[in-house]
Amino acid sequence: MDIPTFADMLIAHERIKPHIHRTPVLTSRVIDGLTGASLFFKCENLQKAGAFKARGASNAVFSLSDTQAAQGVATHSSGNHGTCLAYAADRRRIPCTVVMPHTAPQAKKDAVRGYGGRIVECEPSTSSREAVFAEVVAETGATFVHPYNDPRVIAGQGTCAKELIEQVDELDAVIAPIGGGGMVSGTCLTLSHIAPWIDIYAAEPEQADDACRSLKAGRIIADDAPTTVADGLKVPLKDLTWHFVRSHVADILTASEEEIVEAMRLIWKRMKIVMEPSSAVPLATILKNSDVFAGKRVGVIITGGNVDLDKLPWH
Repeated sequence: MDIPTFADMLIAHERIKPHIHRTPVLTSRVIDGLTGASLFFKCENLQKAGAFKARGASNAVFSLSDTQAAQGVATHSSGNHGTCLAYAADRRRIPCTVVMPHTAPQAKKDAVRGYGGRIVECEPSTSSREAVFAEVVAETGATFVHPYNDPRVIAGQGTCAKELIEQVDELDAVIAPIGGGGMVSGTCLTLSHIAPWIDIYAAEPEQADDACRSLKAGRIIADDAPTTVADGLKVPLKDLTWHFVRSHVADILTASEEEIVEAMRLIWKRMKIVMEPSSAVPLATILKNSDVFAGKRVGVIITGGNVDLDKLPWH
């Protein structure tokens, strides 16, 4: 697949504007005091369908020809990409099938179905979801929209960083969660062209730290079925996202399960916004590595808010 370009990102932003929110940037003096940094939270938890992935999914769906669109789209996803692809497909009035692990939060399954998507369940491992997905594509003939290893998706995700630096002046760093690397790759794509002085960090759970180990090893290391409260960050890097990570990411920082949950509680308590565990990983790593960020202006991407309110991690 072709590596997406900065021009692709600009085209994507114009294409998807009718289908996304320009999400707000929020701050918290209390959290700034705890971290020693000035944090600017880009709230993609307030995005259409509740996650940043509405950007990449919408770009992919609305870039299809009419002939391709008639066959529908399909993907495999632990939740947010599937929800957002179903959202975008609904906007274009085309079919959408999502392969999801049976362990995915019920709230995310409900969201996919709420946008008219069809769910086919699999085991909670990369090998299972890819095997089941192959059967779905053979059955439907749908266009595959990968959750992150897709140039259309990465270009769409890059629009988030474009908005962020238009909304906040003089950032020193930007940090986002990393699983497969779609948001981080889009951030790299955008900032390396228009703000190359900004350091890009990724944040990852200690119990699903394959991206961190990959960066240190200089090659992709993939775990098949890690266990973490940050359910959106269990998938491994792929070739396109690895290209951006190895070329532009300054470091990948990790946090424990307890640190992730405490950061999530802190944001809920102090900022009064709903966000999911995956979105708390960046703040958890900032609190843990205050020496890295002290005195800096840091953009923090809150990637999604699709949490199961009946199974909050502190219960």
